[in-house]
Amino acid sequence: MIIVGGAPGAGAAQVRSELERLQCLQAELGIEHLVTFMGAQNQDTLVYYYSAADVTVVPSHYESFGMVALEAMACGTPVIASKVGGLTFTVQDGETGFLVPERDAELLAAKIRSLLDDDNLRHRLGGQAARWSGRFGWPVVADQILGVYDQVQSGVERLARVSSG
Repeated sequence: MIIVGGAPGAGAAQVRSELERLQCLQAELGIEHLVTFMGAQNQDTLVYYYSAADVTVVPSHYESFGMVALEAMACGTPVIASKVGGLTFTVQDGETGFLVPERDAELLAAKIRSLLDDDNLRHRLGGQAARWSGRFGWPVVADQILGVYDQVQSGVERLARVSSG
């Protein structure tokens, strides 16, 4: 298992402290040979991690949008995420991955196990995730924004006709 990530905005001492805590837990559980901590990675290399992953896990306490989940899904990787913030919109429970209640470690572990144990389910959710993520591509978003501008402009023109007539 590879764990990629770091706390955005956290100082070096805080990141080091958390990594030391996790490495102590890793040793306590005897899983040094199973878990590798990669730390935060350059944006340009994340696509390789997402594409190679069997599953991406986002156990956040808060997410405004869920860009990590969306990037992973764009690479065809199903996501298991906390049912918080923007993740509730980004991840489609049972379709592109799974949403679990925040801090429910047992259910999180069960969902991870279900995807690791079921190749068909993992591939199906990964394919659906890749298709779902397409609705967030820049061309689609740009077209949606232009559509909103067109609606606003039409409304302004109608108001101008009403008020002048």
